[in-house]
Amino acid sequence: MTAFSVCLNAVVPIFLIMALGCLARHLGAIKRSDVPKLNKMLFRYFMPVMLFYNIYTSDLSSAVQPKLLIFAAAGVIVEFFLSLAYVMLTEKETAKRGVKIQGIYRSNFVIIGLPLATALVPGADAGAVVMLIAVVVPMFNAIAVVTLELFNGNKPKPLHIIADIFKNPLILGTIVGIAFLLLGIKLPDALLSTIKQIAGATNPMMLFMLGAFFQWGGIHKYVKDLVEVCLGRLVIMPGIFLTAAYLLGIRGIAFAGMIAIFGSATAIASFTMAQQMGGDDELAGDIVVSTSALCCFTMFAWSLVFKSLGVF
Repeated sequence: MTAFSVCLNAVVPIFLIMALGCLARHLGAIKRSDVPKLNKMLFRYFMPVMLFYNIYTSDLSSAVQPKLLIFAAAGVIVEFFLSLAYVMLTEKETAKRGVKIQGIYRSNFVIIGLPLATALVPGADAGAVVMLIAVVVPMFNAIAVVTLELFNGNKPKPLHIIADIFKNPLILGTIVGIAFLLLGIKLPDALLSTIKQIAGATNPMMLFMLGAFFQWGGIHKYVKDLVEVCLGRLVIMPGIFLTAAYLLGIRGIAFAGMIAIFGSATAIASFTMAQQMGGDDELAGDIVVSTSALCCFTMFAWSLVFKSLGVF
């Protein structure tokens, strides 16, 4: 029951913060029409700072396991192309395509990864999972930017898309974070503390906005899409990549990290990005809500299955 408890403890705060946003809307403190403008602020100023901080504070010298990192990076790329192929074959609406691809391949690794891994393997060195965060999260964000640029409803122009990618605030935050980390640039404590506080506030603010925007009617409107994405995100993708990780001999806390990467809910940031980059924002929000609600049960099931096979 450890896995279920950890997942539940990670997911309940998500829904409580969303409920607060929903309550604020019903009390008139915020209008649904205000959310895109506020999300624009988060997208341009808060999310890049959060990404910079996550990368800047990573320890690249800690617990480097080449096989694990290569598998995780290759897995994310393959996962993306599988999602792309499926959505291109089954979805005709351009605004939905980028959102569904992102919903299937991009997991909520940052929030649930380390807590789940350390809980499943008590006392183990979590450095390998921290290293995975440093590698996988920038990949998630870069691929999401490319995906949403490709399916934003405009006629694809390669040079224009490339320019937009490198002007994207999330890509800039990632690049600056990597540059500071590799060059060993040390920030003053006061500045780093400020960045840390902004980074810490970003996820709760995104959840609050999602709650203020969310409407139950969307669940019925997008039921087919949600079933497809939930199955892909929580059942099919983990089935493929966790089996591959098991066959490759990945064990212990490293395997727990694989469950977090390939089996957790869709990333919260996917809603904010979809709203700011021309995707179907209502569907994106419903995907976050649906996968977050179901992942407690599916991640528990995956943990139980592989624990019985002796991976922990």
